[in-house]
Amino acid sequence: MGVSVDEFLKLLDQLPEARLGDHGGTWVSLKVRDKGFGYLWEETETVGLKATIEEQMALVAERPDVFEIQFTAGRFGWVVVHLKRIDADELFELVAEAWCLTAPKELVTPFEAAHKIGQ
Repeated sequence: MGVSVDEFLKLLDQLPEARLGDHGGTWVSLKVRDKGFGYLWEETETVGLKATIEEQMALVAERPDVFEIQFTAGRFGWVVVHLKRIDADELFELVAEAWCLTAPKELVTPFEAAHKIGQ
């Protein structure tokens, strides 16, 4: 179990128009059409992902060794994920959900159909 930073970055290739933005080497932003859905801190091997507040609370309550609260903003609760403590399938699901919460509908609809999300 566990996902390396390189494996995490390869997961992003499956998300249409996902882009990385460097912020002075401290962290990398994850964006779709200039809107953020996550952050990567390579040094600590953690990512911060956008989620609903309900999902944030459930993840942290269920597995505090893997997830921690990052912050809340409006109706979203951002969650920190420890890459070494999660498997690739679960991580992809969380990254895809964060991307879907952020990407425009014309990108989300075909992505969800192709990945059988919500079916």
